[in-house]
Amino acid sequence: MWPLLLTLNKNLFTAIPAMLLLGFGCGVLCDPGPLRQAIVPLTFLMVYPMMVTLKVRKLFQRGGGKAQWLAQAVNFGFIPFAALGIGRLFFPEEPYLALGLLLAGLVPTSGMTISWTGFARDDVEAAVKMTVIGLILGSLATPVYLKLLMGADIDMDLRLVVRQILLIVFVPMAAGHLTQSLLLRRYGREAFQQRLAPRFPALSTLGVLGIVFVAMALKARSILQSPEILLSLFAPLLVLYALNFALSTWIGKRLLPRGEAIALVYGTVMRNLSIALALAINAFGPQGAAAALVVALAYVVQVQAAAWYVRYTDRIFGTAETVPAGSALPAAVEAAVAGAAEEGKAP
Repeated sequence: MWPLLLTLNKNLFTAIPAMLLLGFGCGVLCDPGPLRQAIVPLTFLMVYPMMVTLKVRKLFQRGGGKAQWLAQAVNFGFIPFAALGIGRLFFPEEPYLALGLLLAGLVPTSGMTISWTGFARDDVEAAVKMTVIGLILGSLATPVYLKLLMGADIDMDLRLVVRQILLIVFVPMAAGHLTQSLLLRRYGREAFQQRLAPRFPALSTLGVLGIVFVAMALKARSILQSPEILLSLFAPLLVLYALNFALSTWIGKRLLPRGEAIALVYGTVMRNLSIALALAINAFGPQGAAAALVVALAYVVQVQAAAWYVRYTDRIFGTAETVPAGSALPAAVEAAVAGAAEEGKAP
């Protein structure tokens, strides 16, 4: 079973479209209503394994302050407002599709931030810290941003959103940290990182694919009536990611050394789509399926965009004279496997 799960984790670019097709078929041929009962367990399966490998202790380590401040300035001062503007431009009559785009832009960083920084042979430690800070700040800020930016456009219960964030993010984070501590005590750090940690992202992938399946099944009949809507969702996602890559690259090249600049790019462009997907499907009732569909397609764009960007890293930032300490490729891959929560690795 584990080889299959690890293969799925490495190939989300193809696995997610496959689940979208299966979910579409299920939603057209069957009554998708009972699938709602699977949302809560699938959400836990998606988020909890991600938290087991989260390195919370990095939050308290000094260093890389300028890169961290710049990353969070982009994450919370630019991306949510860009996502809001693009969503309103492309979906003026579909507020829940615009909500999906906003959710994809609200919670920054994921295990993919770590993995792609590692594949680019750069500052993995900065990427790990960005991941922890971004996840915590994004989770705390999301209810405020949603209320201020879209509270007038959607049917939103702020208390429900806050409660869902507590259940989706902070309860699994506490449980994951406890699990990590117990496993480290029982097996040691080396065994945890090399033998146990690689399995958790694969478990998280099952939850991601399950939620994607449910979201598509719930929207299948609407899409069948207007199939062009599915293609129309890609354009705003491509615009959002292109703007994000361009701004982060420009800031990184001008204000940071190479290693931290690349960590900045991946610490701002790679979004925590698992959290966004969980919020979309849990916190906004039946209409949340539309938002979840946008987030599901964001996986496809995000993985492919990162794969292309890493190929041009040396051309954009120049070739590194030396490989940063702790960022040699094998170590980076180990860190990526230990920290990746959902999106997969380089093709």
